[in-house]
Amino acid sequence: MLGLFLLPATLLAALLSPGASAEAGQRTEAGQGTETGSANSAIGAAGAPLVVIGSGGFTWADVTPEATPALWGLLRAGASATVSVRSVNPNTCPVDGWLSLSAGQRAAAPLGDKSLRPLTDGCPGIAPVRAGRVDGWDAYVAAAHSLRFDAEPGTLGDQLAATGVRAAAYGPGAALALARSDGRVEESHPVTDAAQGLPPGARVVVIDAGSVRDPADLGTGESAPGPSTAEQLRGIDHTVGTIAERLPPNATLIVAGLSDAGRSSRLRPIVARGDGVAPGHLYSPSTRQLGLTQSSDLTVTILRAAGASIPAGQGGKALDARADGGDSDAGAEDRRRHLVDLDQASHEIHDLVPPFFHGLVIAQLVIYLVVWRVWATRTGSDATRTRLVRWVRRIALAASAVPAASFLANLLPWWRADHPLPAIIGSVALFVALILAPAVLPPAGRRLLGPVAVVAAATVLVLAIDVMTGSRLQQSSLMGLQPVVGGRFYGMGNVTFSLFASATLMLAIALSHPLVRAGRRGGAAALVATVGLIAVVIDGNPAWGADGGGPPALLPGLAYLVLAILGLRMTWRRGLLTGAVTAGLFLLVAFLDSLRPPEKQSHLGRFFDALGSGGAWDIVVRKAEQNLGILFSNTLSLLVPFGLLFTILVLLRPTSWGSRALHASFERIPALRPGLIAWLIVMTIGFFINDSGVAIPAVGATVTIPLAIVIATHTLLRELAAGHEPVA
Repeated sequence: MLGLFLLPATLLAALLSPGASAEAGQRTEAGQGTETGSANSAIGAAGAPLVVIGSGGFTWADVTPEATPALWGLLRAGASATVSVRSVNPNTCPVDGWLSLSAGQRAAAPLGDKSLRPLTDGCPGIAPVRAGRVDGWDAYVAAAHSLRFDAEPGTLGDQLAATGVRAAAYGPGAALALARSDGRVEESHPVTDAAQGLPPGARVVVIDAGSVRDPADLGTGESAPGPSTAEQLRGIDHTVGTIAERLPPNATLIVAGLSDAGRSSRLRPIVARGDGVAPGHLYSPSTRQLGLTQSSDLTVTILRAAGASIPAGQGGKALDARADGGDSDAGAEDRRRHLVDLDQASHEIHDLVPPFFHGLVIAQLVIYLVVWRVWATRTGSDATRTRLVRWVRRIALAASAVPAASFLANLLPWWRADHPLPAIIGSVALFVALILAPAVLPPAGRRLLGPVAVVAAATVLVLAIDVMTGSRLQQSSLMGLQPVVGGRFYGMGNVTFSLFASATLMLAIALSHPLVRAGRRGGAAALVATVGLIAVVIDGNPAWGADGGGPPALLPGLAYLVLAILGLRMTWRRGLLTGAVTAGLFLLVAFLDSLRPPEKQSHLGRFFDALGSGGAWDIVVRKAEQNLGILFSNTLSLLVPFGLLFTILVLLRPTSWGSRALHASFERIPALRPGLIAWLIVMTIGFFINDSGVAIPAVGATVTIPLAIVIATHTLLRELAAGHEPVA
């Protein structure tokens, strides 16, 4: 049994690394979605002025009728949402937010020889405008190009100018947003002049209202502001109210949070008011989540409202308003409660992921290793050791149900609890029990692979139904998506794909076993192929999983398993054919997605378009750099490739490493060994071709390894019942 206990020790140890947590694998795949939902209205009436007030550093929880009457009035009369302001660095400084608005992509101030700004560092200031040009503009552009996010500062200003739209900037941040690609600002004014009303003939006006800076959360080198955060917010609210009162009746007003208050990252408010904008929520096709947007959406929204061209490849999408009929204080409070929930859940989950995984992994390792030690030293009576094996089996089965339960936990508002960590642990435990009940009770509990089939099927169904219905459970979940990270907001990210693929393969093993034992290998292979292809469609469909790196990893593993069940070897010719078919299907799906309207494309279509423009290489390099960066970030991450190598050795020589129980299970379940090899193929390919791919084998092991232990311990118990002394 030593081999079974060392597998989680090597693979799951990587989960102790921040790079392999649920945050991993979400950094570069956001931005493209399919428009869904109810009827909507565009932001910005044709030919009418558009005023954008940029701020930041506060949340919807800070907005109340008493403290911020102007913002509350906009919440009551307009369409609102939260906005993920994540740019390049873990926290977004005001200068980063304004640069990202200018580029419509992730951008940040230059950092010298550093690739990311340390959280301990304070935010740099915003360069002033001198002689009609942003001071130090060339450094901003060079920094954006070095980050490989396809960011071109000046995009917003260039597109407005090319359309002949007059744009005016008030304040340093607004000048940064409206600067042309050469750094020139056509019309720049002091922010105090904004209170005098719009300049005649201006079609787009951008105003820097300042950002709340939290003195208790600032990094080194940044001077604390004099006023308190509450006083700063009152000043911003007064500015917003003064400007709103002087706008013409046909003007559209957007107030958007663009930055954080310090080192802590949160979702920030955004609200729009104007002709045709009924009270309700803002919706972005880039996130597919009502009330959740990203900062790059604002750039595209401004361009659409101004009638300007939207450059190809933009990560954001134009915002629309979804009415809910609530134009009263009660309606505003309902919207505020929803938006506060989005922010609070996203904020709380960010710090809960590491301790949750620490506890899950360490508890399993300790229990498994203690029991192995008891077996190795022949400690206790046969009855005692039998009880230990039974407990290991129960613990492993419960552990395998944790991933699915961690998503279902979001059906309960755990984030509202005074102590979120115990609340979410209790929620996960509740759903683990609900999943285990049919797994251990008859009829599934009496069959060899019944418990495995139930847990694997539950995991597949939870993830499949979730991505097919909008990815609601994944938002702010322990093993899902973190909106505050701002990488992916829907579909299958790396972590979700790893769980989905692992559960799919274990389900295929369990379902095909009766057919293989009955000698019906053709039927078993057809069943595995059907289950696998359904999973590939769900994972790769741009309207559901929208996963570019998943199908190229899953298809080769499925091909190996089907061939093995049929008794055929995976030769070099068959391997090359599998690779060619996989690549061809990927390009076909990407091509078909690229034919859809830009607002409905996923990142697959964007990647295909980038193949023709040359930008695909930057995407590939960026993903490789992120993967290597996480891999070498600490010693624990480096355990992942060693864990994969160890798994290969165990599967090639199942009688070594004390894993004879696994060898005996291979004899009882002919599809098990090729199924685990297929899993290893999927995890290895996923590890190499995805950004943050280090998370894929580590997270996949949380399903596969416990289920393998369930099977092996069943074999041990059978031998004990037959009167044999099992070999651990």
